[in-house]
Amino acid sequence: MRQSKYHIIPKAILILGSCFLSISGYSQGLQTYIDEAITNSPEIEKFDFQYKIVSEKVNEVNSLPNTEFNVGVMAIKPEMEMPMDRFKVSVMQMLPWFGTISARQDYASSIAEAQYVEVTIAKRKLALSVSQFYYLLYEIRSKQEVLDKNIALLQTYEKLALTSVEVGKASAVDVLRLQIRQNELQQEKDVLIQQNKGIQAAMNSLLNRDFDKIVTVVSPMEIPEDDNFYSYETLSVNPELLKYDKLYESVEQSELLNQKENGPMIGFGVEYINQENSPMITSSFKDMVMPMFSVSIPIFNKKYKSQSRQNELRKQEIQSQKEERLNSLKADLSKAISQRNQSRIKFNTLGKNLKQAEDAEEILIKNYETGTIDFNDVLDIQELQLKFQMSQIESIKLYYEQSSIINYLID
Repeated sequence: MRQSKYHIIPKAILILGSCFLSISGYSQGLQTYIDEAITNSPEIEKFDFQYKIVSEKVNEVNSLPNTEFNVGVMAIKPEMEMPMDRFKVSVMQMLPWFGTISARQDYASSIAEAQYVEVTIAKRKLALSVSQFYYLLYEIRSKQEVLDKNIALLQTYEKLALTSVEVGKASAVDVLRLQIRQNELQQEKDVLIQQNKGIQAAMNSLLNRDFDKIVTVVSPMEIPEDDNFYSYETLSVNPELLKYDKLYESVEQSELLNQKENGPMIGFGVEYINQENSPMITSSFKDMVMPMFSVSIPIFNKKYKSQSRQNELRKQEIQSQKEERLNSLKADLSKAISQRNQSRIKFNTLGKNLKQAEDAEEILIKNYETGTIDFNDVLDIQELQLKFQMSQIESIKLYYEQSSIINYLID
């Protein structure tokens, strides 16, 4: 792998602009919840602390080996006429080879940058989860509104049926059928109410607040006429891929550090020897001060050669991991674009069908004015209208849900 494939990405690109999930004006309310989730999330806080810990490693490695102090005192004096040492004091400081400390700092910084990408990924995934819950709440609540309108419509039909029964143009069975249908729709609404509570509680959990707090959803939503064009090249800015670039860079820095640590270490020191008085010493300078210099050479450096080989294999592994993840992201992007296009096709077709169902309903109402109405047809048309309306809501939800996934992948 060539270094040119792993260019350095400015940190500003990695900072989460949560507006990456904003889709038209409908997501203004969603944006507020995304910001709140990121601010309050214990998971994001955990990743932030991990990043700070790794960043602090830069200061940790900016240090020299321990300074060695040695003190020796003569405990038992032998019977000798020669002058004896009373005590010795020495100090020695070992220094790594030139550039080793800066190499350690560069390696620690590269690890911190890789951890920073993990923070960014966590924020984006949280934003995506909030968006998915948001659009699911939109679907549930929009369906509730549709059910309320259809229940009200059936109640109007029920009044018409009662009037027709009185004049002998309809039977009580028609009234009962309309009432049964109302009961069914009310049941669907009650189920949606419970679903709303569950999804709202789940979203509040992501926001780290009370589970029963109200979540406001912008409604209604529409599918825009046109979409932006996306290519696989846009995936290159996805943090999940940038993570491998940063890991690759950290391995390269690890190898540079390995080469530096393979060099010798040098030491400087001084030793002071205090001697007792002796007739044999004629000089006035009986004590000794001895400067010291030492060199530590890694003659048996098999360890460093092995580390270099490991680093090379690690870079190849990272390359394979990145290619594997890129293929997976391409598949996810293709799937999301396809499903979003499907939702647009379904939405447009459903709009046509709904218009025709409304025309059929209008014909039935006109027939009632002329004195003839078949309430079985009324129920059939009502069921068709409800089916189309519900499916349209599902298509809108699917469109925005897939748009969130697309923006997660490419922005």
